[in-house]
Amino acid sequence: MDCRLPLMMPLAAAICAAALTPAAAQTSNCAERDMVVERLAGTYGESRQSIGLAANNQVMEVFANLESGSWTVTVTLPSGMTCLIASGMAFEELEEPLTPTGSRL
Repeated sequence: MDCRLPLMMPLAAAICAAALTPAAAQTSNCAERDMVVERLAGTYGESRQSIGLAANNQVMEVFANLESGSWTVTVTLPSGMTCLIASGMAFEELEEPLTPTGSRL
């Protein structure tokens, strides 16, 4: 298993978020944010674990269920439309020290 994968997930989500256009919000993977958050909590028991600002004022969030390990990455457009970007299993919270400046991974 590649130990760098969990470190790369936020970067991959940010790249996907930057590429998301309003036209993408018209797909079946998008809905009003309140509806998406309610569905993630009610159906999967997921709550927000992290949040970040992506390109064009899009908000990237990671939701997860710490007991079951399910997780979902969403992007919310300035219009309030939220799109599902990725989902999976085996979510883990990590507390790792930062790599010193100039160090290689």
